[in-house]
Amino acid sequence: MKGIIEYTPKGVCSTHITISLDENDIIQSLKVENGCNGNLKGISKLVVGRKKDEIISLLDGINCNGRVTSCPDQIAQALKSVD
Repeated sequence: MKGIIEYTPKGVCSTHITISLDENDIIQSLKVENGCNGNLKGISKLVVGRKKDEIISLLDGINCNGRVTSCPDQIAQALKSVD
């Protein structure tokens, strides 16, 4: 899948996720609006250059302060939203 994923996270502080994938499902860029700025910038740098499925397996199910989700989990949900 090549293209841009636009995703509205649920249950977290961040309000919008934009992910760019190349034709091999490798993440080219990740931008998360709002949320914990420094942490999300760090996550963005760590996911760039990695395959979509690898990031899903790493981030899916992470919770934040007892919530059933987190910004990293919502990034995984955004990636899972496309085939």
